[in-house]
Amino acid sequence: MSWFMDQALSRRLERAEGSVGASFMAVSQQVVPEVGATWHDFDGTYAIFDGAQSPMTQTFGLGVFGPTTPGSLSAIEAYFESRGADVMHEVSPLAGVATIALLVDRGYRPHELSTVLVQAIDDRMTAPASQALRVRTIEPADHDAWIETSVTGWAEDPVIARVIRSLAEIAIANRTMVHFVVERDGAPIATASMGIHDGVALLAGASTIPSGRGLGAQAMLLAARLVEARRRSCEIAMMVTEPGSTSQRNAERRGFRVAYTRTKWRLARRAADPMSA
Repeated sequence: MSWFMDQALSRRLERAEGSVGASFMAVSQQVVPEVGATWHDFDGTYAIFDGAQSPMTQTFGLGVFGPTTPGSLSAIEAYFESRGADVMHEVSPLAGVATIALLVDRGYRPHELSTVLVQAIDDRMTAPASQALRVRTIEPADHDAWIETSVTGWAEDPVIARVIRSLAEIAIANRTMVHFVVERDGAPIATASMGIHDGVALLAGASTIPSGRGLGAQAMLLAARLVEARRRSCEIAMMVTEPGSTSQRNAERRGFRVAYTRTKWRLARRAADPMSA
């Protein structure tokens, strides 16, 4: 099965990622209620709030489900600003020039780029094989080890490691996610996750401990998730990577195609109103 890289596909992909992100908010409300995690559907644009500093706090789908207007943006901006968060929009190029022009006019600036990759899922998906490594879905008894392995993969950057720990603790309790581990001699060396929405498998959360790199663990995790996605009747898999990264190259080697490159836009902080002082 082939896919055209058009607005219809972008809608499906953006909705899948937004829905998986929204599923984390219900879990966060139970695990860390003090964060005040929540989400709202603004006429197709999913606004997710997971704390002012969380990388999950942003929107998905802006401009691809309908025209973006000053009024709709004002409502979304108030949603985030009332919670003390920056206003962030992850925007597909299929949202159109008018959406981007409106963001620029309102004071938004590019914050980061990400590549969205896709692959059709069919009966050619095969399970990975290795004499040295074993890949499997995790069991409840693996939860603590899975979290620690995920964090250790990012230990070189303490700031990111703290963020990964917070996300991993929520992810492990999110029943909409499927988690995987690669073991070497019975010890975990790499982790990854998969979320599913409307036939789309979102592959995310890849992490490998430093001593386990270069052994093919992430290739095994990628293959294992595609096999599991097929078993669960998914039609398409998606990944989001940094443009030109090792993760993107690994995905393309496995048969993924670049669908499009998104831009994350951040609203410049508004100057304080002197009349409100």
